[in-house]
Amino acid sequence: MARKGKPKATTVKRDPSTLVAEAKPNEEQAVSLARTTLRPGVKGAVTIKEYSKKYGDLDLRGLVDELSDQAKEVNDGNLKRAEGMLTVQAHTLDAIFNNLAQRAINADHMDNLDRYLRLALKAQSQCRATMETLAAIKNPAPVAFVKQANIANGPQQVNNGVAANASRAGISENQPNKVLEQQHGERLDFGTAGTTGSADSSMETMGAVNRPQDKKG
Repeated sequence: MARKGKPKATTVKRDPSTLVAEAKPNEEQAVSLARTTLRPGVKGAVTIKEYSKKYGDLDLRGLVDELSDQAKEVNDGNLKRAEGMLTVQAHTLDAIFNNLAQRAINADHMDNLDRYLRLALKAQSQCRATMETLAAIKNPAPVAFVKQANIANGPQQVNNGVAANASRAGISENQPNKVLEQQHGERLDFGTAGTTGSADSSMETMGAVNRPQDKKG
């Protein structure tokens, strides 16, 4: 009697272009779909998949997982892959520059020569910027913390925890308003009544108004 072996495990073949949006408890499907779509790893995976069709139909879920792992490495302070990526990109941009420069020197028309040289110099500029970014990662600029010192002569007045020098240099006292005052201490005289003008003869100087006095009680 033949012995029956264990049944083989069946694997469900999934669509490499389909990504399942995982919903949180009591979360609407539209919300979970929007949250999944806005994830940086998902958006990057979709773009990489479109640009990598020559390598076959890449699995979208695998790309998302790998990008998420690499992003976590950077968040944890491991920049080795980022440094390697910038180095490779700099070499690639340098190859593009040399290719376009060689096309420019072999161009038959001046327009093609100008076009190739412009593109070559753009690739060279991007290569330089990539190397500068790599150098900044490898040798970050030191951060200086400068403590401000308030130096003043004479007494200081403290308002809300901030020391303010009453006789600080460069800050003058409020001067009298030159529009309202002719000279310091002498205000304009508003007591003189104006005379009637010839432009509007109906406008005359108002006389005194006799008001009855209010009696208390």
